Amino acid sequence: MTITRLLVANRGEIARRVFRTCRDLGIETVAVHSDADAGMPFVRDADAAVRLPGNAPAETYLRGDLVIAAARAAGADAIHPGYGFLSENAAFAQQVIDAGLTWVGPAPDSIERMGSKIESKKLMEAAGVPVLGELTADTATVEDLPVLVKASAGGGGRGMRVVRELDRLAGEIATAQAEAASAFGDGTVFVEPYIQSGRHVEVQVLGTADGTIVLGERDCSVQRRHQKVIEEAPAPGLPDATRKSLHEAAKAAAEAIDYRGAGTVEFLYDVAKDRFYFLEMNTRLQVEHPVTEAVFGVDLVALQIAVAEGRSLADLEVGSPTGHAIEVRLYAEDPAAGYQPQSGTITRFEIPGVVSEFITTGQGIRLDSGVGAGDAIGTFYDAMIAKVIVWAPSRDQALRQLAGTLARAEVHGLRTNRDLLVNLLRDPVVVDATMDTTWLDGSDLTVLGAAPGGAAAAPLSGFAAAIALAERARLAAAVQTRIPTGFRNVVSQPQETVFLVGDGEELAVHWYGGRDLTSADLDDVTVIGAGPDEVVLEVAGVRRTFNVHVTGDAGQESVDVESPLGHVSLRRKPRFVDPSTQVAEGSLLAPMPGSVVAVHAQVGDVVAEGQALLVMEAMKMQHTIAAPYSGTVTELAASTGQQVEAGTVLAVVTPDSDNEED
Repeated sequence: MTITRLLVANRGEIARRVFRTCRDLGIETVAVHSDADAGMPFVRDADAAVRLPGNAPAETYLRGDLVIAAARAAGADAIHPGYGFLSENAAFAQQVIDAGLTWVGPAPDSIERMGSKIESKKLMEAAGVPVLGELTADTATVEDLPVLVKASAGGGGRGMRVVRELDRLAGEIATAQAEAASAFGDGTVFVEPYIQSGRHVEVQVLGTADGTIVLGERDCSVQRRHQKVIEEAPAPGLPDATRKSLHEAAKAAAEAIDYRGAGTVEFLYDVAKDRFYFLEMNTRLQVEHPVTEAVFGVDLVALQIAVAEGRSLADLEVGSPTGHAIEVRLYAEDPAAGYQPQSGTITRFEIPGVVSEFITTGQGIRLDSGVGAGDAIGTFYDAMIAKVIVWAPSRDQALRQLAGTLARAEVHGLRTNRDLLVNLLRDPVVVDATMDTTWLDGSDLTVLGAAPGGAAAAPLSGFAAAIALAERARLAAAVQTRIPTGFRNVVSQPQETVFLVGDGEELAVHWYGGRDLTSADLDDVTVIGAGPDEVVLEVAGVRRTFNVHVTGDAGQESVDVESPLGHVSLRRKPRFVDPSTQVAEGSLLAPMPGSVVAVHAQVGDVVAEGQALLVMEAMKMQHTIAAPYSGTVTELAASTGQQVEAGTVLAVVTPDSDNEED
């Protein structure tokens, strides 16, 4: 059969990625979207779009009946599931087929057999693929620690917990079950031994009616909270014999279930013992598929469509691997705060040197993004902003080029992991390929995630921002525009501009105006050039340009400063503060918009420092709100099921008298 109009049962970056291939193949496209996504780029990319009323995944993208109804309404003859949501839902795949539509994915039976990590491990063991032994909450002992609690039906780190103390196992299992049920609709979890020095290596396969093709492997060992941060192909430092065995095991895994389409067999590689173990098979396209596309010169989405249309192995063109490709996931998150997801509107989005989007066309940077400037990162879905991919002839060249590109990237409006990614790509552990899946969790993120300029970045960027704001005010003045910036007839004291940095820390900038702008705080700093958008400073003989981007109303501006020292985000402190915005001491604030899923305290309770009081859920992850110190809960404004905005007062803990300062 030939596909003529395809609906993507997904959103964001992956929907745009599939649409791009469809345009190249001459296939019409249909998007489905929630209310929150109505204005997003993927909806505009499609030839037609159908609304799924609501916002939460459970009422929109996880409603298979609504998706199929949308396909019928738009006249689509095929459905591509993307990844996440319904992509590995065997019942949905069968519903698509029963509706007379072409399912761009493996057979429902293959999805079902690999959908349960518990059952798939038994299947793989029978096929001769190495697996890790399984434990239960009742059989696990102290000698088995640490162990890994893992969701049977999902991935991406959701529903996954490392447990190092036996008395915490039951509680962690319960938390993992809740996360898994929320993210995948299935709260089943299992327990297995945890290999602390392992690497995550996965093999890309493509199954057809004529046989299975192996398209190399990827290393995805750099992870945070069991979610991948950096992915690359081929896996560096892998012995040739081990690489060959991995490919053979992946092929055996796919053939054991007569797999059709693109899939990934994931393994945990024990470096110390040079042994690998089956983890799971993802019966869908992976987030990191672009690195395989770059190395093999293929379009995996086009190959998926070709298999769905019934083409034989002889019709598929797959070249030999060349060069090296690396992908990073650019997230709206704060690494220093436990990778706390961020929400808000992206005010600027510039990635320099991009040579292609969604399709690799050769050496250089590829960008796969679901958002752009003016788009919002909400709380209902994943916080990924973009995938940035590079292909180069060598791994060293790829690392350097990708790090340099990200260092010059400009992503404003919310916090991101940009600086962390730059530092990771330049870190000796990554450069020497000695990373494992736990390395990042044990690293000092205040150092690893810091801007390249260190402590000097904020004061110099603040000075540049103050000068640029003064220049903007001078140029906007209706009269006396020729008077130099900040000029005073009699100088008795410096000008002062106060900014808020980070979580509200004040940065007071003192400077003298006139024809020669100078800093009252910084020694050996000379202003070479000043304008509303660019300030050039010379510090101890070294000249640097500070690009200043301003948004917001006068007197309350948000200022983003970009320079070789890194990105510094500032907010101008208002001269007058609304008393209603002030909160009492001991107030526990919602760190991000989301919903309250559990309340573990009541007014009057005496609590200990670090005791869990509430649990919030945002972007499909759960976050515990704990007591900042020992004391008494004197206010409790939150209730289970309540939707709250960032900064909402959830509870107030009054400290014990012996904790109070004299």
